[in-house]
Amino acid sequence: MLFKVYYQESAKEVPVREHTKTVYVEGKNERDVRTKLKTRSINIEFVTAVEGDYLAYEQDHQDFKVLEIE
Repeated sequence: MLFKVYYQESAKEVPVREHTKTVYVEGKNERDVRTKLKTRSINIEFVTAVEGDYLAYEQDHQDFKVLEIE
């Protein structure tokens, strides 16, 4: 399943909407995605599943890239 992760660049940074970035990650569930990103020094705000029409909409954007994490 594909998940969209909203995050801040620094784990010490206070979440501010204007500085929020996104990344797409494959995972079994939200916990799996959070575990995969645990080693990175980022502040995860929100993780949401991307499927169906929402996935098709996201894939139409040029910045759509799935982060490859083992």
